[in-house]
Amino acid sequence: MLHLRLEPRQTQKIVITPQLRQAIKLLQLSAIELQAYLENELRENPLLVADERIEGEAPPESGGGESAPLNGSGETDVPAFDARDLSGADIGGDWEPDIGSPGDAVYEGDFRPVSLDGVNGWGGNAKPSAASEGADPLASLSAPLTLADHLSEQAQLAFSTPQDKLTARYLIDLVDADGYIRTPVEDVADALSASAEEIERILGVMKTFDPPGICARDLSECLALQLKEKGRFDPFMERLLQNLDLVAACDFQRLKKLCGVDIADLQEMIGELRQLNPRPGAAFQKADVEMLVPDVIVKRGRDGAWRAELNPTGAPSLAVDRAYYTALKARCRSDADRSYLSDRLSAANWLVKSLEQRLTTILKVATALVEEQAAFFDHGVRHLRPLNLRQIATKIGMHESTVSRVTSNKSIATPRGIFEMKYFFTSAIPAAGSSREAYSSEAVRDRIKEFICNETPAEILSDDRIVTLLKAEGIDIARRTVAKYREALRIPSSSTRRRQKRAAFAA
Repeated sequence: MLHLRLEPRQTQKIVITPQLRQAIKLLQLSAIELQAYLENELRENPLLVADERIEGEAPPESGGGESAPLNGSGETDVPAFDARDLSGADIGGDWEPDIGSPGDAVYEGDFRPVSLDGVNGWGGNAKPSAASEGADPLASLSAPLTLADHLSEQAQLAFSTPQDKLTARYLIDLVDADGYIRTPVEDVADALSASAEEIERILGVMKTFDPPGICARDLSECLALQLKEKGRFDPFMERLLQNLDLVAACDFQRLKKLCGVDIADLQEMIGELRQLNPRPGAAFQKADVEMLVPDVIVKRGRDGAWRAELNPTGAPSLAVDRAYYTALKARCRSDADRSYLSDRLSAANWLVKSLEQRLTTILKVATALVEEQAAFFDHGVRHLRPLNLRQIATKIGMHESTVSRVTSNKSIATPRGIFEMKYFFTSAIPAAGSSREAYSSEAVRDRIKEFICNETPAEILSDDRIVTLLKAEGIDIARRTVAKYREALRIPSSSTRRRQKRAAFAA
């Protein structure tokens, strides 16, 4: 028989609250992603204000699960920082730019406006002209010319009928970033309800557009168009373009037979191919380059030891505007308004606390990381030690998953360059003798790369030979591991390197 009854039971379980999710999310964001996230929070929460930390100032210590002290009204007190610039000087006070005196000479590049008669616009009774008063400062800026715009301008002059211009416009939309049209002509003809011969005619005209080699359907055709532009396309070069796979493999013996030329002519033909542009449309690509902002900066201290410091530009800070909160609270007339204001204050307090906790955690992990890999900063990659997340987690008393989140999307600026935090966590390669500790896999990869860079065309190192050289240095490694590291470094096999180096030596 089944019976229904009520029974009290006491259990413990972890509940991930929205606030905890927010703290975890902040921990694994990069510096650029964090900046975008905080800008969005500043727009949504009226009680948050941007705050700047003094350069070199460490974040305040905050306990793991302790909350900030409460004031008399039951609200959390959050310490606010003084608004100062990175050099430590106060921003407040009257500040005016040094624009010079009226008698100063005006040089090219000077930021002071100059009138048509050469009089300094800042001095005397000179007044800006009527044209400059209503001038648009953005009117002189021009958008970068795209490949589609460049081709469209030429198509307007090359074609006269509306139908041809419409077809050309459709084909221009199919040109990829490298300048190729990879869509089959039959598909274009079906889409435009036209014949394949008509599409080929218009495409033939577009292949004469600038830059040379544009609107080709493959690499061979692209290079052929550029050679025709230079007047260097002949039957021998045509046969060479039909066997570009052999050119990439540096198989000169077969190329000589297929092209019907001797080795001197073949080298000259290949030299002409190297002067061509395999991506004619790449010149119009204007990719936005994002600046990498390191989260931690490693410097040598006065005692000679390496120390980790938070990057002031990559460690943004927020504060709660108490005065604005007091003003808004006095104007609340309904329970809904007071509830909304209370929620915004709670969210702002939690975000400020989570942000400071994030900085403290990053600094703890970075400090432990620098202590473990101090030999790397002194001597280079060959002295990297094998390291995993568990060792750092045990050293700083945190969970392994927390260390993993901290090291994700974070970078460290060192005197040897900027590295991801994950770079310093490498697997271990056992030593040949029991007297020495294990080697870092990154150090072994660097050694393999050095072996291959120093090899000569007469003596190309195979994977087995590299294994022998590494074991002679005390590194116990298998051949398949060497092959895996070599492929990770994007280094071709020994046979391919032999052909490439012989070809480079012959050239």
